[in-house]
Amino acid sequence: MKTHKIIYILALSLVFSSGYAQKGKIRQATKEYDNLAYLKTSEILLEVAEKGFTSVDLLQKLANSFYFNNQMEEASKWYGELMTMNENIDPEYYFRYAQALKSVENYTESDKWMKKFADSDRGDLRGRAFSSTVDYLSMIDEVSREFDVVNLDINTDVSDFGTTQYQDQLIFASSRGGGKEYQWNEQPYLDLFSAEKQENGTYGSVEKLDSDINTKYHESTVAFTPDDQVMYFTRNNYFKKKYKKDEDGTNRLKLFRATLNEDGNWDNVESVHFNSDDYSVAHPTINVEGTKMYFASDMEGTLGLSDIFEVDINEDGSLGDPVNLGPSLNTEAQETFPFINSEGDLYFSSNGFNGLGGLDVFVIRDFKNKRELNQPMALDNVGRPINSSMDDFGYYENLGTKEGFFTSNREGGKGDDDIYSFIIPECEQEVEGIVRDQDTQEPIVGAKVILLDAETNKELNQQIVGTDGAYKFENLECEKEYLIRIEADTYATVEERFTTPKRQQKLEIKTLLEKDEIELEPCADLAKLLDIPIIYFDLDKFNIRRDAELDLQKVLAVLNKYPTMTIDIRSHTDCRATAAYNERLSENRAQSTRQYLIDNGVAADRLTAKGYGESRLVNDCGCEPTNDSNCSEAEHQLNRRSEFIVTSINGKKCPE
Repeated sequence: MKTHKIIYILALSLVFSSGYAQKGKIRQATKEYDNLAYLKTSEILLEVAEKGFTSVDLLQKLANSFYFNNQMEEASKWYGELMTMNENIDPEYYFRYAQALKSVENYTESDKWMKKFADSDRGDLRGRAFSSTVDYLSMIDEVSREFDVVNLDINTDVSDFGTTQYQDQLIFASSRGGGKEYQWNEQPYLDLFSAEKQENGTYGSVEKLDSDINTKYHESTVAFTPDDQVMYFTRNNYFKKKYKKDEDGTNRLKLFRATLNEDGNWDNVESVHFNSDDYSVAHPTINVEGTKMYFASDMEGTLGLSDIFEVDINEDGSLGDPVNLGPSLNTEAQETFPFINSEGDLYFSSNGFNGLGGLDVFVIRDFKNKRELNQPMALDNVGRPINSSMDDFGYYENLGTKEGFFTSNREGGKGDDDIYSFIIPECEQEVEGIVRDQDTQEPIVGAKVILLDAETNKELNQQIVGTDGAYKFENLECEKEYLIRIEADTYATVEERFTTPKRQQKLEIKTLLEKDEIELEPCADLAKLLDIPIIYFDLDKFNIRRDAELDLQKVLAVLNKYPTMTIDIRSHTDCRATAAYNERLSENRAQSTRQYLIDNGVAADRLTAKGYGESRLVNDCGCEPTNDSNCSEAEHQLNRRSEFIVTSINGKKCPE
């Protein structure tokens, strides 16, 4: 992308020590370089460099000439020459070299120089973003999707970019208008054009917008209020036939506002109040409520070359004061061309985050709500085919018509920058899972898995799992909440709630079911079946604590349900303290447990109780005769246990 779309200055000087003839050419190059005429500069500097006259300063300017004119193969070559000079080089050149390498898809070498850049300044947001996601290419591959992008018929051999829909028209900027040429890229200045939507869904019948909007200088990037009555657009600092520059002699970009008159024409053009002769403001987008406008600028408070800002649109149509959206999405590089869709997702282009090369399109899903609630924001690269190794920007989508547009200067286009269209692919999710027994981890054959709409509780689908315990539901909606309900004989029913993400991806749910119906047999231990590892007592005491009653109530419920059942209550300790003490304490605790059940209605002849102290350890954590052990607390805990052994049930007895 040519930098006339995001104007900024590189203040550089030229110092050389070559022959007189070379000095004359360099002086000419210096003048043209300062005037931002990079195409002519690169020719002159290239001629000098190819004759062997190089220096750090010359190579910087030569590589920059190609870099800012988006000739990345040449830029990477000369930045590479610069890196061999082994002199103290501004780390910014590491970043530019990495970007140039990425644009020619040399990602391995690019990562090497990005690491060097990150190491040179650990506070730089670009370097931190790289270091935090070193596997960014695989992450981009994961979010990439397969759909067609179409180079629009309305593109020309010059620059066409920055689309917005207005009713049945596509509004965009183009250099096709003829007239005065822009020195930077030797193309005519940009004007705004409209293209009518045809019956077959394509766009044609291209016309210039009103003369009140287009001037002899640049106009581009438009946003409309929801009622279609107000238009904001980008223009050079040229208003009422006055062309103004900043103190460095640069003509900046400004935002202008126009209203629709009764004749259907745009007039009453006025400058927004936060424009300035000293910085640029450009590329507006307005939310669906018409309450917020987002734009790019390098005004005071900008973190990098350009940042994304937000401004309130008041009820009377006036604008508030701009607010920088901060380091969640702004870096020391370029963040530009914002677009907010009808669902509150914020798209923008950046070369400060990990991408495929040049400007990439990024998105913060649910940006509107997250900003209002001050929640963390997750930044995603939208992946291929929207992004490429070249500049990709000007993203726009209409979720109603499922149309999308973006601009790119990728290989295979008609000209400089071209507009591409695509049909927003349907976002369909699939969820799959395995149902297993919590204890054995074995698949539960025959489990019923029911898919429900979480909002209405309506059943949408169901499956019976086979021997592998697996299930799969396909064609789910994106960003929708669902329930998975799993039922199986002898198991407790469970529900899993999940929300499908915005982008298409496979979801996996692993469900573990607990036994709900257990076959009771003589010799079974109710403590294990009811998950009662120990009945707790206060230290050196044997009165039933309040928190122990909960577990004893479980035992009581089982005894009441099976009136023929008899049980033996067994209390055990670890080896610490003397054996005699442990035996007395455990006996008292076993008898207290028995008495609690008797007091709650269980016949005494159904209950026996005995304390075993430390005589039946389940591991090697013995302490006698020294009362010392190398076991951990957790190992000792295994010996402090309660048992409720079924001695008989329904006439069947447990062997002694």
